[in-house]
Amino acid sequence: MNVLVIGNGGREHAILLALKKSKRVEKLYCMKGNAGTAQIAENVDIDYMNVEAVKKFAAEHSEIDYYVVAPDDPLAIGLVDELEAMGKRCFGPRKNAALIEASKAFSKSLMQKYNIPTAEAHTFDSYDKALEYVRKKGAPIVLKADGLALGKGVLVCEDLKQAEEGLKEIMLDKSFGMAGNVIVIEECMRGLKYNPGEEVSVLAFTDGKTIVPMITACDHKRANDKDKGLNTGGMGTFSPCPFWSKELEKEVYEDIMVPTMNAMNAEGRTFKGCLYFGLMRTDKGMKVVEYNSRFGDPETQVVLPMLKTDLMDIFEAVTDEKLADIKIEWEDGACVCVVLASGGYPLGYTKGKEITIGDVGDCQIVHAGTAVKDGKLVTNGGRVLGVVAKGKDIESARKKAYKAVKNINFENMHYRTDIGVKYRQG
Repeated sequence: MNVLVIGNGGREHAILLALKKSKRVEKLYCMKGNAGTAQIAENVDIDYMNVEAVKKFAAEHSEIDYYVVAPDDPLAIGLVDELEAMGKRCFGPRKNAALIEASKAFSKSLMQKYNIPTAEAHTFDSYDKALEYVRKKGAPIVLKADGLALGKGVLVCEDLKQAEEGLKEIMLDKSFGMAGNVIVIEECMRGLKYNPGEEVSVLAFTDGKTIVPMITACDHKRANDKDKGLNTGGMGTFSPCPFWSKELEKEVYEDIMVPTMNAMNAEGRTFKGCLYFGLMRTDKGMKVVEYNSRFGDPETQVVLPMLKTDLMDIFEAVTDEKLADIKIEWEDGACVCVVLASGGYPLGYTKGKEITIGDVGDCQIVHAGTAVKDGKLVTNGGRVLGVVAKGKDIESARKKAYKAVKNINFENMHYRTDIGVKYRQG
């Protein structure tokens, strides 16, 4: 089979690396890709948000058998619908199902309607009414821009001053653009026993009839060590989650995953693809923080390397609604990903810095914001590379990853030194 993956970040490179191991895949393509994807796939220089350009390419390339739509934006505008209307086989939810991520107001109302455990929340399209509500509720409180904001549209406000400033930033200053026209204001989930609340990401394959959770992962969102600094798209991840258990898995599957799949079906929005559950452990059980309609980034970088089953088999089982017929298996051990970012990220940063990569042992280097210029590998984004290492446990994997990091360099390279460290064993 010839397979095209749509996207140009670390997630897409990780998906391609997993597909490369498939005995069924002959040739890989990536639209638009990066310097890393170019090493294992043919990059297609087309803006995947230009639906007509993508459709024209698909019409002219009948040799491509399967399309994987990986990022949130093309899913939200209905690229899967358009490709399927042309008779193309795809992995990814249709537009009406991708709304579970594209609108936080929708996902919150879905959870409330179907009694899926989540934080208490209210939605506002008026700044004045939102401000009145925040002043009445007080802090800590969580502000979420309704639309897609590159994983950065959530503000956790510790005091009223922060909340008022955050509200102005989202709704009046439009820091996240049109995504902030509507805002979801949530209670800050803080368990008594688990204060301030432990988070875990659980991705799941679903064909609308069956839902199969993948192994767990934990994401470090803040830019700096000890969870300081601004929220980012993710500065690193590790798998598995140390506090996960069979009991928690059963609770999440029965109380959250299956009810979410059934709720989407009941709404006429059958979800087929990868459904991401961002969860928090509270003194009242596991609760949903957010949904994503696709593989997480950088969670994918630590989950897919542990997959033993052929990823192409899983993709097709989802497409054909035969997920119940396939057994999905995982490696034992742990995986850690350390993200190397451009200095200044997630705010302003400079592109075009030359990257040197020395001896990284058996670590996998996943490219995110990279390009080739004048024959040299250079930075081309905020998150540049992911250094992925496997080990018998989190501690051995993280040591291996950080040893490799020392042999990679570019000007103003920034990374956290504590990925996985708060869960260090012993």
